[in-house]
Amino acid sequence: MENQNYTNHVRYYPAHHFVFYPLLTCLLGVSTNFMFNTSEREAGRSPIWLCITLVILLVGWLSFMLRQHYALGNQNRIVRIEMRFRYYVLTHKRLEALEDRLSFGQIAALRFASDDELPALVQRTLTENLRPDEIKKAIVNWLPDHMRR
Repeated sequence: MENQNYTNHVRYYPAHHFVFYPLLTCLLGVSTNFMFNTSEREAGRSPIWLCITLVILLVGWLSFMLRQHYALGNQNRIVRIEMRFRYYVLTHKRLEALEDRLSFGQIAALRFASDDELPALVQRTLTENLRPDEIKKAIVNWLPDHMRR
């Protein structure tokens, strides 16, 4: 397996990213085309294509929002728990005392830091208010997450 680092840590869900959304985009294009390019003889069909276009937009928006809502809610809780545990094991201090000063994005970025650099990087993040992208770039020994699919 390839070593994970800043440049290759993004993952895609093929069924959504490469099948469902492209298909939905094509359907949206076709329905929009029919909506605007009806002949005078078929002018009465334009409202039907408007409804079809709106339904396709609604299905796409809902599928994206629901998939994101449920998955990200659980993922965020798991990442917080993981980071609380790791920080406690490494420092014997509770991360909860610092969490109100860290955004979730910062906590999520910190999880890629190795055990050796995590405590110092947490302190640096607190003092310098590093953005998540800056945190990831500051990591020397990337802790890969091979369980993400």
